[in-house]
Amino acid sequence: MKYVIVLGDGMADEPLEELGGKTPLAYAHTPYMDELAKMSEIGLAKTVPDGMKPGSDTANLSVIGYDPKENYTGRSPLEALSIGVDMKPTDIALRCNIVTLSEKDTSYENRTIIDHSSSEITTEDAAVLLEAVKKALETDIYKYYLGTSYRHLTIWDKGEVVELTPPHDILGRVIKDYLPEEKELREMMEKSFEVLNNHPLNIERAKKGLHKANSIWFWGAGTRPKLAAFEDKFGKKGSMISAVDLLKGIAVGARMKVVEVEGADGTLHTNYEGKAMAAVKELTENNQDFVYIHIEAPDEMGHQGSTVNKIKAIEYIDKRVIGVVKEQLHKQGVDYRMLIMPDHPTPIHLRTHTGNPVPFMLYDSTKKLENSWEYTEEAALKSGNLVKNGYEMILKLFEK
Repeated sequence: MKYVIVLGDGMADEPLEELGGKTPLAYAHTPYMDELAKMSEIGLAKTVPDGMKPGSDTANLSVIGYDPKENYTGRSPLEALSIGVDMKPTDIALRCNIVTLSEKDTSYENRTIIDHSSSEITTEDAAVLLEAVKKALETDIYKYYLGTSYRHLTIWDKGEVVELTPPHDILGRVIKDYLPEEKELREMMEKSFEVLNNHPLNIERAKKGLHKANSIWFWGAGTRPKLAAFEDKFGKKGSMISAVDLLKGIAVGARMKVVEVEGADGTLHTNYEGKAMAAVKELTENNQDFVYIHIEAPDEMGHQGSTVNKIKAIEYIDKRVIGVVKEQLHKQGVDYRMLIMPDHPTPIHLRTHTGNPVPFMLYDSTKKLENSWEYTEEAALKSGNLVKNGYEMILKLFEK
């Protein structure tokens, strides 16, 4: 038996008037999920424990089988593992987004955050801009490291875990009330605007109709993580397929195999088929027991408030990931169990995460169940099937 999780980041949503009261998941054309749902267990899983913030960090830790209350030390330290930064016990890791702030003639604190991803900036563009930031701001205390797209890392020597606001939580708001209380962090953010706003690359980006990547933004502070090895914990050899440093970092921390896929970039236009075929190869050729396929696109479209593109992302996952995995494993005669779910909701109308339970669908190719439901938030709720501890979902997947 082989095991697969297809994780549509932020895929769950709330009913939208523009969709006739349906969610994007219910509205999307998803023939593969609809077919599999008839032969699957469905329900809701609470992936974010009470009292914890609903982030992809806590939620994905849950889905992969680690209790966030016991294992979470911050988001950025997990990303540091992916980037290859060996944190000292006294180091604090900070996520360093490159964001878009308004340019109107005002003080830094009175600017508005327009885009947390700077038009989903490419890693190549981000590298140029981060290098300019490094030259202007890096010291022996604060070191900057390139990540992926808009997601980068700062290591603060002998720092402290301070309360910081995720930029995607305050889109469209004036930043004054959300800036760090730590003076040096705040000053670096302010100086970065001076460095970046009129950088030649940003001038060119603006001419192309792209948002300027004109400020860094710190958040997600944490200390060096300690995760038990996945194989020791569950007795399964696992592989991670994701474009996002957070997920790769969780895998590194859990001593799972990280599989790089060309063209996987965490955007709506990621290499869906490449991820799917890489997963099939891990299971059928590379002797892995379990593969975690993470797709960031629905979450990004939720943050952008784009209903059309969130639906498109869900349809791409259905056809170009789930469909490919299903058909390839069936063609090769492989018995498998596949869990399909989001990590958390990212409702279009909020443009940020919530901690509400998420719908899951668990399919077993060796069991021919016959049900009438489809895979939607409403059907999952009506099932009455609730997994109160999201980190126990993986035990359901691994059940015989």
